[in-house]
Amino acid sequence: MAHRGFSLEGLENTMAAFEAAVELGFRYVETDVHATHDGVVVAFHDETLDRVTDRTGRIPELSWKQVARARVGGSDQPVPPLEELLGAWPDLRINIDIKTPGAVLPLVRVIERTRAHERVCVTSFSDVRRREALMRLTRPVATSAGQTTAARFRAAAALPALVRTPVVARVMAGVDGLQVPVRHSGVEVVTPHTVAAAHEVGAFVHVWTVNDVPEMVRLLDLGVDGIVTDRADLLRDVLRARGEWVD
Repeated sequence: MAHRGFSLEGLENTMAAFEAAVELGFRYVETDVHATHDGVVVAFHDETLDRVTDRTGRIPELSWKQVARARVGGSDQPVPPLEELLGAWPDLRINIDIKTPGAVLPLVRVIERTRAHERVCVTSFSDVRRREALMRLTRPVATSAGQTTAARFRAAAALPALVRTPVVARVMAGVDGLQVPVRHSGVEVVTPHTVAAAHEVGAFVHVWTVNDVPEMVRLLDLGVDGIVTDRADLLRDVLRARGEWVD
C-alpha cells in the first residue's frame, strides 16, 4: 500500500504522488482526510497546512477556496479533494484515515455520492470516529481497528491458546483487520503470535510504515497481509523477487 501515494520529492498526498504509485502498478494507496470549514474533504495528513505547503492555517478553520490556493512542497501541486482522487482511478483501492471528528460526516457524504463503498477501507486512530462513519454509511465498507481496539486485541492475543480465539473474535467483532506499527512504545506489536491470532478469526494484518527492504522481507515471511510504505518502488521490487507481484 503506497503511503500518501509515492513521491521521493516530498509531494505526499498529491495527485502527482498518487499517479506515481498507480504508474508503478500499485492498486492500493493510503491517505488521510480532513474537512474544510465548508465541508470539502481533502486528502491531507496534517491538521494544518504549515509543514508541507506554502500556506498556513488549520484546515477545519479554512474554506476550500483558501485551501485550494496552497501548493505542496514548493511544487505546482495543490491539496486534492478526496473526491478527485476517487474519480481519477475508478479501480484504485483507497485506505482512508479520518483525522478529525469534523471530517466524519463530510467523508460519509463523499463515499455515498461516489458509491465507493467497495473500494475504500475506512479507519481512524479513534474507534469513535471510525464507528460513527460506519453507522452513517448506507452500505458496509472495509474497516480496521482503532487504537483502543488494537490494544484490546494485543491483550486478547496473549491469552492461552484454548481461550484465545473466542476472546479475540469478540474484540474484533465489526472490524476486518488491524493496521499497526511493528512496535509501539518499545513493545513488539507484530509477532508470529499476534499475526496467528488475527488470522484465526479471519482478520488481516497491515503494518505501517515500513521503508526498509530487510524488514519488508521479514514481515512478509511472518505472514502479514499488507505493508504500508513510503518506498513503493522498493516494495514492488521485493514482491517481484518473491513472485508475489501481479503486473
